[in-house]
Amino acid sequence: MDVYLPIAELSLNVFLLLGLGGVAGVLAGMFGVGGGFLLTPLLIFVGVPPAVAVASQANQVIATSVTGLLNHWQRGNVDVRMGLVLLAGGLVGSTAGVQLFAVLKRFGQIDFVINIGYVLLLTSIGSMMVVESWRAWRRRRANVPARRKLHQHFLVHRLPLKVRFYKSKLYISALLPAGMGFAIGVLSAILGIGGGFVLVPAMIYLLGMPTVVVVGTSLFQILFVAINVTFLQAAQNQTVDIVLALVLILGGAIGAPIGSRVAANLPGFQLRGLLALLILAMALELMFELVAPPTAIHTLGDMVRMP
Repeated sequence: MDVYLPIAELSLNVFLLLGLGGVAGVLAGMFGVGGGFLLTPLLIFVGVPPAVAVASQANQVIATSVTGLLNHWQRGNVDVRMGLVLLAGGLVGSTAGVQLFAVLKRFGQIDFVINIGYVLLLTSIGSMMVVESWRAWRRRRANVPARRKLHQHFLVHRLPLKVRFYKSKLYISALLPAGMGFAIGVLSAILGIGGGFVLVPAMIYLLGMPTVVVVGTSLFQILFVAINVTFLQAAQNQTVDIVLALVLILGGAIGAPIGSRVAANLPGFQLRGLLALLILAMALELMFELVAPPTAIHTLGDMVRMP
């Protein structure tokens, strides 16, 4: 049974789209990620234009972030002051990213930028996760306990405008988290990702935040940045397909509980290793599509002259 996607201007099987949303939901349940960095390439593979895939799946990020944020809020695991500073940078970054998105779309380069951006992003993340999973497996075999690496103090910690973040027990410059929020906002607008897999490690190792408040605080920023991206993409670039977004959200709601059950039965290093291999496979497929010759070759060469 096909459903017509008015903004993407094509018809796709509704069960296929539900399955893709379900995959994102399973990933959210298994690995604690929104799944946007994998859902967008999957949508591109089935024929959805990259610009529409990026803008529409941001709604999936909103849906998964709301549930997670409410959960952490009830437990008191959200540093609101830190979240507001991150959000300030994120709103500026996402707004600038949407403007850049519009410029690239106007020049006809947005599809290429999205594809090459995902190849670089997935390759780097997948490679790092493979290395980390391998080290964890080696430590497990040798019965060596994992040592937590504390954050280091860099020159950026000497920046002005220092603010005391009581919940996180930090006294650092607000410019550092604001800059991190800005970078995540740009990535959210251009690639349609929530950015939690980048933001969470940075908050732990660069800012030095306690792990217990990191996830809830990152979800606070991700939620409102995703809302801003969705609104701006719909209003300015007209690339949000509401039919596609609703089907993906429904599939995600079905898949999340399944992922949670699967995650409960597998060790952490195996979960990370599986996700890393999946990420690298997606990167290789996107790389192949970038270099493979097109099935139909069009030319703007010599024109036929009329007699």
